[in-house]
Order: sequence, then structure tokens, then C-alpha cells
Amino acid sequence: MIKGKNIFITGGAGFIASTLISRLIDDNRITVYDNFSRDTLSSTPYINHPNITVIRGDVLDYQHVEDSINDVDIVVHAAAIAGIDTVIRDPVKTMEINMIGTANVLRAAWRKVVRDRFLDFSTSEVFGSMALNSREDDSTVTGSAGEARWVYSVSKLAGEHLVKAYHHQYKIPTVTVRPFNVYGPGQTGEGAMQIFIKKALRNEDIHIHGDGNQIRAWCYVDDFVECMIHCLASPKAIGQTYNIGNARAVITILGLAQTVCRVLDSSSQILFKPALSADIALRVPSVNKILEDFGFRAEVDLDEGIRRTAEYFRHELGK
Repeated sequence: MIKGKNIFITGGAGFIASTLISRLIDDNRITVYDNFSRDTLSSTPYINHPNITVIRGDVLDYQHVEDSINDVDIVVHAAAIAGIDTVIRDPVKTMEINMIGTANVLRAAWRKVVRDRFLDFSTSEVFGSMALNSREDDSTVTGSAGEARWVYSVSKLAGEHLVKAYHHQYKIPTVTVRPFNVYGPGQTGEGAMQIFIKKALRNEDIHIHGDGNQIRAWCYVDDFVECMIHCLASPKAIGQTYNIGNARAVITILGLAQTVCRVLDSSSQILFKPALSADIALRVPSVNKILEDFGFRAEVDLDEGIRRTAEYFRHELGK
């Protein structure tokens, strides 16, 4: 679907971007721009692929970003600070990278005239603490000022507005995606799914922050990337925003921990800890728009996604 393109990916060493690269690397030239604070890419077989160029850089360094974007058809802006632990520990850096970094990459892409698409990663957290069947045009929220949880979503929402502004004012062919709890092989950081799976594989205690009644919809990374490719290739996507998730794989956090233990036949005990901050009680997307525009629906169910992810981490832990 995407062939012969020059693609520039910020945050290209990350989990989702690395999976995207695996799909595109044989037929396109890809430049990865990343500071490698989180690194899935280096452990993949395509880190040394002849079609890949790796640039170590920070999205806060505008001149380096601009100098690195050359003759580009597609920009995928995936660089961001994420993970509630990180956000609470360093809210200033979170805001700066997610807002100023996005502004820098957009400005550089505009000045260098990106030809086909500028895809920006936002977040499902822009819908606030209660999001049931949330549509792309539903109202977004900013939360209470000073509450650490909302630093991330506010910074990503600011990026969304700036992406829309560049599209309307400068006619950049933009598209925004809002991921809903993406998981899978290669995931790094603080995501509940990969933490639960690693603990279950070791038969270690699994800790849940809060009461475990928080509800999430879980999307396997291959499904997410498949929909991303539609967003990069389809003319319908230009100027649009899309929820990407699996509205059928819905479960509480406690239920997720129990399911991981069941699927992996683990003897881990499930224990509870106080919540880290304000939490998201309910986060389930409406995915009608991606179905209508692309004919796309997520295919991998929760049990199968857990098995595939566990196989990856079983191998990694074995190392």
C-alpha cells in the first residue's frame, strides 16, 4: 500500500514505531529520529536494514530536527513522554516535549514541504476520566490544573490543536490518531499489559493501583499499525482525527490481571496499591469512523494478543 516513499519517524525507536517500521522497511526508505530513552528498535532484525537511517536527536532541538528532515514524503511524529510514573516524576519535561517538540516537528515539516502526510500521535486520554464509545468529534477535556494525571493529556491535546492549525492555515496534509491502550511484543515503559505479563511469566505478585475497576479497551499492536497505514495512505484521512482501538476487547484492570494469569497458567497473586493519581475510570472508543472510512476493524482478541505478547517476553526474559 505504501511503496517507494521517504519516511521520517520521530520516536522511531519506540514500540509502536518499530512495529510500523517492520511493515514498511522493505519497500520504503525510513529515517528514525530518536534520543533512544526507550528502545525497542535496536533489538529488531531491521536495525541494520539497508533502507534505514538512524539519527540520534531530541525533538526539542529545532535546528537538528529541521536539518534531519530532507526530501520527505511522510512524517510520523511518535516522539513523546508517556507513562503515568514518568509524567508524575517530570511534568515539566512532559509538557515541553509533547508541546514544544510537536511544534518543532510541525514547523520543520512545513518548511521542508512534507509531500504526502504528517501523522501525529495524540492520546485517548483527551476524553477525560469517563469515555464510553467516545467519537472523534466528542468534546475533549483538560482536567483540573495541577493534577499530575492531566499533564500528559493536556500537552497532547495542545499538539492536536496545533496540527489542525497547520492543516487549515498552511495546508499540510495532516492526520491525528488517538491510540486506545495499545500493547504487544516489544512494548517498553509502564504499560499495565506488559508489566502484568512479565510478572505472570515469573509467577511474581501483580500489583494493581486503585481498586482494579478501571475499564479499558485493549488493542493489539498489529491491528493498530494496520489502521495507521490506512491513515498514511488514504486520501480520506487528510485533515481527520481517528480513534484507533479494539472496542470488543473491553475489561477491567483486575479482569485483565486475572485473564493474563489464566491464559499464561500463572500462579501470580494479585495485590492492590493506592492509586498514583487521578485515574481514568472508563476508556472505550467508538471505532465507527475507521470502519466507515477504511473498512477496518481490529481482529486480534484479548487472549490471543496476550499469548503473542507473552511469547515475545518469554524469549526476552530467557536471554
